[in-house]
Amino acid sequence: MESLTSGTMAGTGSFRCENCGYVVTLAATEKLGACPSCGENDYARASLFAAGRFQRRAASGLDEHDDLLRRARELRDPSIAAHVAFLDGEQLRVVPLTVETTRIGRTLTAEIRFDDPTVSRRHALLVQREDGLYVLDDRSLNGVFVDGERITSRRVDDGDELVVGRHRLLVLIGDGSGQAHAGADLSSPSTA
Repeated sequence: MESLTSGTMAGTGSFRCENCGYVVTLAATEKLGACPSCGENDYARASLFAAGRFQRRAASGLDEHDDLLRRARELRDPSIAAHVAFLDGEQLRVVPLTVETTRIGRTLTAEIRFDDPTVSRRHALLVQREDGLYVLDDRSLNGVFVDGERITSRRVDDGDELVVGRHRLLVLIGDGSGQAHAGADLSSPSTA
């Protein structure tokens, strides 16, 4: 019988990079390599329930957020009012919200599907109403966060960041007439 010494295998779970805060989720057989965000190898176990895990990062994190938002606005369909954008590996995906209710989760029936253990089968709903776009927590285990705040239901605005499991989604809202939302800046990110 083989005995394993503690620390020889990372095991299943989430790990947070001590340098930049990026969270990596592993299956039992995967190895913990360099951080995809900063390249460092300094990790600590990450709790799915720690509130600080979802806080927006200062400086470089905001630059990355603004850069992704700018790129997503360039890729969106201006004839559709609302979109969400997120990184799928290295690829930026921009998903138009063309139905009244869009499901986010692990289930095969979700319009936005993440095959990830940090995402519940039925995690969140995006609901388009006459007065705006709303996100609702669909009884998820790990919660839904909007700009770092855990919510059960909230109206979201252009540029807001949703966190579902370990995934960050950006909200893009225009008027659907081919023009950007009045508050949207389609040029470069702000330097404020």
